[in-house]
Amino acid sequence: MSAFDDAIAHARTWIGGARRVVALTGAGISTDSGIPDFRGPQGVWTRNPKAEKLSDIRYYMSDPEVRRLAWQSRLEHSTWSARPNPGHGALVELERRGRLHALITQNIDELHQLAGNSPERVIEVHGTVRQVMCMECGWRGPMRETLDRVRAGEDDPACRSCGGILKSATVSFGQALVPEVIDRAMRAASEADVLLAVGTTLQVYPVAGAVPAAKAAGAHVVIVNAEPTALDELADALLRGPIGAILPRLCADL
Repeated sequence: MSAFDDAIAHARTWIGGARRVVALTGAGISTDSGIPDFRGPQGVWTRNPKAEKLSDIRYYMSDPEVRRLAWQSRLEHSTWSARPNPGHGALVELERRGRLHALITQNIDELHQLAGNSPERVIEVHGTVRQVMCMECGWRGPMRETLDRVRAGEDDPACRSCGGILKSATVSFGQALVPEVIDRAMRAASEADVLLAVGTTLQVYPVAGAVPAAKAAGAHVVIVNAEPTALDELADALLRGPIGAILPRLCADL
């Protein structure tokens, strides 16, 4: 048995014996669905550093041109054509078998819910691109309806309730995370028997802190990622490779 197969076997044993598995997912789980990550070798920001500016709340709120470019980017976002892949399906299977305690995700694509994970188990720390919100009055609505306005010729659509600036219901750089959401994520991590970190570089805090929190509480930490992460040294099992191939092996027939 190879070292990789041995690591898979150990991780399956821990997951199979766990009452509370907590998954922490990042952009890497969605790349097989056609959604590029941000910081990987072919990531959106790696290939085009200027694209990061569209995700900065300071530029977004102050510069109409940035907002116009952001709306065009949303029109063309790969989320609209993406479908859940076997990695997402593996976590659905984990929930169906009664082992998934919580699913903390840094992703904004809602592919976990589309795959079949219960919305009440999914903790979206960075929000969702499938909704739009007003930065003035807090109104929220479906993103697709606002995109229809952009297609009809509004290059920077304003809130119809108060005239305020609209943006996706995601957390941009420079924008505060929702404390209640982060508290819920960290609490779930501290309750885990196994923390499964999937497709995340574990560089973005505070959510990356879920890994040391789970470890400190006695959980086994399993890291699945195509590239090295910032917290590989905390892993009890480190599985490097395609997520869509590894996760089904971890979660099947437990």
